[in-house]
Amino acid sequence: METGSDHPDVAALRREYARAGLRRADLPGEPFGQFRRWFTEAAAAGLVEPNAMVLATTDGTRPSTRTVLLKAYDERGFVFFTNYESRKARDIAAAPAVSLLFPWYSLERQVGILGRAERISTAESLAYFSSRPHGSRLGAWVSQQSTVIDGRKILEMKWDEMKRKFARGEIPLPSFWGGFRVVPAEIEFWQGRANRLHDRFRYTRGDGTWTIERLAP
Repeated sequence: METGSDHPDVAALRREYARAGLRRADLPGEPFGQFRRWFTEAAAAGLVEPNAMVLATTDGTRPSTRTVLLKAYDERGFVFFTNYESRKARDIAAAPAVSLLFPWYSLERQVGILGRAERISTAESLAYFSSRPHGSRLGAWVSQQSTVIDGRKILEMKWDEMKRKFARGEIPLPSFWGGFRVVPAEIEFWQGRANRLHDRFRYTRGDGTWTIERLAP
């Protein structure tokens, strides 16, 4: 193990959490109101990419994680967009059970979600795709996401090709691109507290209702 002065002592890295607490009495009966409250506070706090969330999937054998961006949420679930031929999409096709994590470190908060990912409708995907900047719409056509390429030059050549192809018209929604909605079965709200005695509350979906339980830190 390297312990030279030019290397940080990982074991000594420590921060005391004392910003806020979370009480059962303050929680609404369903999790979406609480998520909306915390998400609004994260955005107002000026966090970089407050809608960034870690998506964990598996193909049934190997797990995989990556950061994706939340683009819509309501009582039905949490929506992100991707190439339907990407690794994450292939994983979801094989095993639709996934998890999401919002790591709002500077607020000493996390939101963890367990659920099932399902494709949204083409109409929903088209509505979002049409709202994207021109370059983002073009980029969806350029990358065969998760495939091996020889170099960046491949992307630049494909970019030039797509620019020429769509130079005189609208950029259509690719058939291989769209959204997934993660329909939650469990949502946990984690608030850091002093002495590592964190506040954790888990919502679990039952038959049309949500059960709230406090978890030991």
